[in-house]
Amino acid sequence: MEITQNLKAVYLSAEDINIASSLLYLAYFDDPFFMDCFQSKLEGYEQRLRAAIREELLIFWDKSQPMIGIYDEEEHLLAVACLIEPGSNFGAERFWHWRLKMMLTTGYVSTRNMIEKEQKIREAILFENYHLLAFIGVHPHHQHHGVGHYLMQAIDTMIAEHKKTEGVGVLVTVEKYRAFFEHANYKQLKTLSVGQVPCSLMFKQKQ
Repeated sequence: MEITQNLKAVYLSAEDINIASSLLYLAYFDDPFFMDCFQSKLEGYEQRLRAAIREELLIFWDKSQPMIGIYDEEEHLLAVACLIEPGSNFGAERFWHWRLKMMLTTGYVSTRNMIEKEQKIREAILFENYHLLAFIGVHPHHQHHGVGHYLMQAIDTMIAEHKKTEGVGVLVTVEKYRAFFEHANYKQLKTLSVGQVPCSLMFKQKQ
């Protein structure tokens, strides 16, 4: 596997949200959960998915939740990860203005599905204080070059430096990516069905 050189991990700023949203849109366009959640068979799927990702990132920024970006030496954004911190009161219900914006831009069904997804995750993870990896994506042109593994190392560093967290959980909605998280020492907790999609809930406990 070719390892991309001269990478750097940084916390994203408000100015990075547009490009990060575009990267995550590419990463999740064919994701079974998002295709089901945002009704890919109906007209306007692309707009609903774009709007949802952007609203999520805006609320992450507004509530100071960590968004990690991986840049190359030419300052191209190659990968993004967004996490929910423990004790942040940043649960599935979110906030009334987030729910209103989501319903206006993506519709009631999609908003309900997003909330259901996080509620099921929270109910299944038995740890009390943990990070939740809400979004993770590598730009399609830079996959299989070690960027994803570099991003996982950056997440590990953040988790190690956080005093309260017991680890980090992630809902894997694409089966072929489960091996990627297993390689990073995530263990499967259980299989969940969110909407019509079977998913693997995985967790990496802090050492």
